[in-house]
Amino acid sequence: MPLAEPGGFSFLPLLSQLLGYLFFPFFFLFFFFFFLLSLLWRVFAISELAGRIPVASAAGSDAASPGTTSIPPASSVLPAWISPAGALCPALPLHRHPRASRQPPGTARSSAPPAMELLSTPKNIEINNITCDSFRISWAMEKGDLERVTHYFIDLNKKENKNSNKFKHRDVPTKLVAKAVPLPMTVRGHWFLSPRTEYSVAVQTAVKQSDGEYLVSGWSETVEFCTGDYAKEHLAQLQEKAELIAGRMLRFSVFYRNQHKEYFQHVRMHCGNVMKPSLKDNSGSHGSPTSGMLHGIFFSCNTEFNTGQPPQDSPYGRYRFQIPAQRLFNPNTNLYFADFYCMYTAYHYVVLVLAPKGSSGDLFCRERLPQLDISSNKFLTCSVEEGELVYRHAQDSILEVIYTEPVDLSLGVLGEISGHQLMSLSTANAKKDPSCKTCNISVGR
Repeated sequence: MPLAEPGGFSFLPLLSQLLGYLFFPFFFLFFFFFFLLSLLWRVFAISELAGRIPVASAAGSDAASPGTTSIPPASSVLPAWISPAGALCPALPLHRHPRASRQPPGTARSSAPPAMELLSTPKNIEINNITCDSFRISWAMEKGDLERVTHYFIDLNKKENKNSNKFKHRDVPTKLVAKAVPLPMTVRGHWFLSPRTEYSVAVQTAVKQSDGEYLVSGWSETVEFCTGDYAKEHLAQLQEKAELIAGRMLRFSVFYRNQHKEYFQHVRMHCGNVMKPSLKDNSGSHGSPTSGMLHGIFFSCNTEFNTGQPPQDSPYGRYRFQIPAQRLFNPNTNLYFADFYCMYTAYHYVVLVLAPKGSSGDLFCRERLPQLDISSNKFLTCSVEEGELVYRHAQDSILEVIYTEPVDLSLGVLGEISGHQLMSLSTANAKKDPSCKTCNISVGR
């Protein structure tokens, strides 16, 4: 039966036209979703594959661990159209953070049998011959280790002091590595050792292996010690530096001591009018053997170059005791050099000690300080000229003179100065500038 009568309405052209309009959009959407599903499947497969690639070891070795299967490199298993360095990459390896320990860098414990790798732990640590910047150390090891050990690791740590100089240069790292030498060995270095300072030390022995790694022993017990003061040879170096800036010599006639009014009142009322020696503070060089050890009385002798008289200003007080120079300094007195320092300023201080011959102060200084010729030195002189004693002091250094014996106020004159009290120039417990090239030497500061 025909779909339509001749001359009537026909459905066939309309249906074919409708199918033509709908075919291409449906066809496009079908292939679009098919492509999208295919792409998602590929991404999922690559992610699964990347998760199976093992993480590299900390040492970066390509060798497989015992009991595991060797995995080929990522470039051989990824599809050819994806590069191992492409945008789709596996998760980055996790780097293990080792526990904080004193294990030196580049050391490792081998996985070889114990008989081949274990070193005995050093024991019976002994420290002696301690100076301001060195010490000798020895320890005991098992006999079999003596021929194997190639290096020593020394862990040296400074014990912090709440009163330490905050301006002092920072110490360098104290994990020291030394080639094995016969014991005892000397550890020396002013960059990591300071005088009069407490340290703790532990040691570890090591064998350097063919691959550059170290086989190490356990750390020894920790031993504490304290470094010493400057020796005479160190003070002699300071003296040479001080002589370079001493300048010309100026005449003077009195030593003087400035203090507050209350100080002299106390001397009169409670000390029988006698100034008594007191323990020197910690001002100046940290390694000075006089700090905290020598008893004495501080005096000054510097004068103004234009008047020849003591300055009218003082950092210590407005009352001044003056005593004729010959009362403290004469041929029966020994003179010693004690220190040279500055306080982050252009001014430099020289510390000298006057001690009557044979006194306790003289015996103390004779063992520890360089002795100066009283008639010929760069700082303070007493010489006979035309039958009388003549005194001179260095112009370009501020002299701090320590007299080791008691002094009666009746031997001099006490009065009030007309100038100002310059507290900023006080050297009480002053810390030495460790960076000054003028007054530091190449030993512990």
